[in-house]
Amino acid sequence: MDNDILITKSGLSVDEFKKVVDDKKTNLYVFSIKDEFEMTVTNYGAKIVSLMVPDKDGNLVDVVTGHDSIDSYLHSEEPYFGAICGRVANRIAFGKFTLDGKSYSLAVNNGPNHSHGGIKGFNAVVWDVKEVLSNSIRLQYLSKDGEEGYPGNLTVSVTYTITNDNSVVIDYKATTDKPTILNLTNHSYFNLSGAGDPSILDHIVTINADKYLPVDPSLVPYGDADEVEGTPMDFIKPQTIGSRIDEDFQQLSHGKGYDHTYVLNKRYNNEYSFCARCESPKTGIVMEVYTTEPGMQLYTGNWMTDKLVGKHGLKYPERSAVCFETHHFPDSINKPDYPTTELHPGETFISKTSFKFSN
Repeated sequence: MDNDILITKSGLSVDEFKKVVDDKKTNLYVFSIKDEFEMTVTNYGAKIVSLMVPDKDGNLVDVVTGHDSIDSYLHSEEPYFGAICGRVANRIAFGKFTLDGKSYSLAVNNGPNHSHGGIKGFNAVVWDVKEVLSNSIRLQYLSKDGEEGYPGNLTVSVTYTITNDNSVVIDYKATTDKPTILNLTNHSYFNLSGAGDPSILDHIVTINADKYLPVDPSLVPYGDADEVEGTPMDFIKPQTIGSRIDEDFQQLSHGKGYDHTYVLNKRYNNEYSFCARCESPKTGIVMEVYTTEPGMQLYTGNWMTDKLVGKHGLKYPERSAVCFETHHFPDSINKPDYPTTELHPGETFISKTSFKFSN
């Protein structure tokens, strides 16, 4: 990290991220390798703010949506740009669950359901900066017992690292002093043609999953996984996002497009393996996703609007970004057959996801 940087390669002013929120200082941290790859991170929400990667012509392109000041993040209609979501990412049906015989009720903030940690999830708190190295930052947050209705004092750390092969590696770790539930993800919105390009429908996607989780109209999975074969959900072979997104298929109607968890093909639990691939035909930028997580939510920005103004005054309309949210399955605490999201004292939650860029 270069502490002397005032303006980043993505054109961000570091000073616009210096503020006091909830009595904690926020900042923008800048990391680069060989002047060919740059990542910026703010400790507000542990958000990736910009990600500059080279295209097929060697030009740097910012491939994630976001804002150019803390003030804009505080008032954004899209609170999850680049953020860590938790305690439990994605949805919990009706905001209710039972753990060790005790019932809990959480805020309902997404239709009839609880989503992404509630009213003030991990995306909307200031994380403590524990370590900054030349190519990485470790952030930590103590989520206190009862916060957003969740039990237990939970200590979470997230480390972002950029590597010489143009990867962003995200390492998660968490412990608790009471039984609780946990499901973390990074919610970066990608457009490999450049943030602000109006559509990701031409992006070519491959997903290493033979099955996905069908959802009810409120987008909560209702049980067993279905085969993708023979449906518009099939990305085993490369397909453009737009080729089937508007087909007359009930699951696509529920989400106004793709907003579903894929059950990743794994040889064993916690295997760190290939998850997905995405490519822009405009820039030639390729992103490969690897993860230890059992699932990945493909979300195609179906609820984005033209009202949203992002970095440099650019607008992010509907379907102008795509998310690859690696995590456990939604509503797992209410689905005994799903991989568990329970975390108990004495256990350490460990997870790893990476996004590797090439052209």
